[in-house]
Amino acid sequence: MRGDLTSGPIPRTLLMFSLPALLTNVLQSLSGTVNSIWVGRLIGEEALAATANANIVMFLVSSAAFGFGMAGTVLIGQRFGGRDLDGARRSFGSVVGFCAMLMLVIAAIGYAGAGPLLRLLATPAGAYPLALVYLQLIFLSMPFMMVSIILSMGLRGTGDASTPLIFMGVTVALDTVLNPLLIAGYGPFPQLGIAGSALATIISAMISFIAMVTYVYVKDLPLRLRAKELRYLWPSKEELTFILTKGLPMGAQLLVMSSAGIIVVGLVNREGLLTTAAYGATMQLFNYIQMPAMAIGGAVSAMAAQFIGARKWDGLDKVTKAGLLLNFSFTGVVTVLLLLFDRPVLVLFLGPDSPAVPIAQHIQLLASWNFILFGVTMVYTATMRAAGAVWIPLVVVAVALFPVRLGFYELTYRWLEADAIWLSFPVGAAVGLLLGWYFYHHFNWRSAAGAQSPELAAEGAHAEGQPTGRMSADL
Repeated sequence: MRGDLTSGPIPRTLLMFSLPALLTNVLQSLSGTVNSIWVGRLIGEEALAATANANIVMFLVSSAAFGFGMAGTVLIGQRFGGRDLDGARRSFGSVVGFCAMLMLVIAAIGYAGAGPLLRLLATPAGAYPLALVYLQLIFLSMPFMMVSIILSMGLRGTGDASTPLIFMGVTVALDTVLNPLLIAGYGPFPQLGIAGSALATIISAMISFIAMVTYVYVKDLPLRLRAKELRYLWPSKEELTFILTKGLPMGAQLLVMSSAGIIVVGLVNREGLLTTAAYGATMQLFNYIQMPAMAIGGAVSAMAAQFIGARKWDGLDKVTKAGLLLNFSFTGVVTVLLLLFDRPVLVLFLGPDSPAVPIAQHIQLLASWNFILFGVTMVYTATMRAAGAVWIPLVVVAVALFPVRLGFYELTYRWLEADAIWLSFPVGAAVGLLLGWYFYHHFNWRSAAGAQSPELAAEGAHAEGQPTGRMSADL
C-alpha cells in the first residue's frame, strides 16, 4: 500500500521518509537565511538584531496555532489512512477554518501590542524602530501564512511530500529576488528598508500559496474542497474537540520552547547590540543544525504510529534505534561542517569587517553541538508520542529549558558572564536526553498504546515537526 511505512528495511524506509521533510525544511530556512543576508548587508547590524527579536516573538504567539495544525494533520492522516476521504477533507477544513479565525484575532492583538512586546524583550534602542515596523507587517500576514503552513502539513498527512517541497522552492526563489529589490529600491521598486524585507517575504509566500492551491485543484489532490465541502471550513464540535484536546499539549510544548527562546533573546540583548547581532546570525546556522533532528523525529513518529496501528510491537524499538543512528550521523556531520566553516557563512550575514563575527564564532563553538543531544531526545519522545504519551515531551522540554538551562545561567553568570548563556544550551540538552532516555526505558508508555484502537494509535504521525526558518525557536 502506498505510504505504508511498516514494510521493508526499517533504516532505509526511515531515511527515505525523512529526506523530503528535511529538504523542505532546508528550503524554508533558506528563505529566512537569504532575508537575513540581505538585511544585514544592505541595512546593517541594527536591522539584523531587529529581525532576531521580531522572529522569536512571532514564533511565541503562533505556537498554539502550530499545535492545533499538527493535531489536525494527525486526524487527516488517520482518516486518509483509513480510506475515509470525506473525513480527511472535513478535518482539513476544520483545522484551516479554526486556525484562520484564531490567527485573525492574534494578528489584531499582536499588531497593537508589538511595541510593548519588544520593550519587554529589552530590544536595543538602535534596533527597536526597525523591529517594530518589521513585526507589525509580519503580524498582519499571519492568518494567510498559517493557512499556507497548514495546507503543507495536510498534504504531508496524505502522503504527499513533493508538493510542499516544490512550492517551498518557489517561495525561496521569489524571496531571494524580491528582498534586495524592495530593501534598496533597485529599478522601478521603491526603497522600503526593513519594511521591504517583510513585504518581500509576504509577497513571495502569497504567490507560492496561490500557486499551490491552484495546483491542488488542477491535479484534483485529495484535500481539495468543492461545493458543499466548503462548509467544512466551519469546524464541527467533533472535529474541534479533537483539535483542541490533542493540539493543546503540542502547542504547549512549542510555547515552552519559544518562551525559553524569548527569555534567551532578552538575556542576549543585555549584552549589547553586537552580541545581539551575533546571536541573530548564529540562530540562522542553528536552524540548519537542528533540521536533521526535526525531520528524523517526525519520520520516527510517523513510522512508530504505523507500527502501533498495525500491532507490530516488535518493530518499535528498531524504529527508535534506527532514528538514533540517523540522528548521530546527520546532525553530527552538519554540526562539524558548520564549526569548521562558520566564518565564511557568518560573514554573509554580518559582513567581513563586522566585530560581531568573532562573537558569533564563539557562540557557535560553545552552543551548537547541543543539537546532537537534542536529536536523541527528539527520537525518544517521537516514539512515545506516537503511542499517545503526548505529555511526556512537554515535561521533558519544560524541565530541560527552564529550571536546568535558566538555572545554570543564574548560577554561573557571575563568573562566566555571557558564556553562561551559550553553555546553558548543551547543559539543558544533556538533561533533556537523560529524561527522554529514562521515560522511554522505564515509563509504562506502551500500555497506553495497547489500550488504543489502531486508528487512535496513529496520533503521533507528523507531530514532531516544527516550522523552521523565520518563525522558529532554537533549542
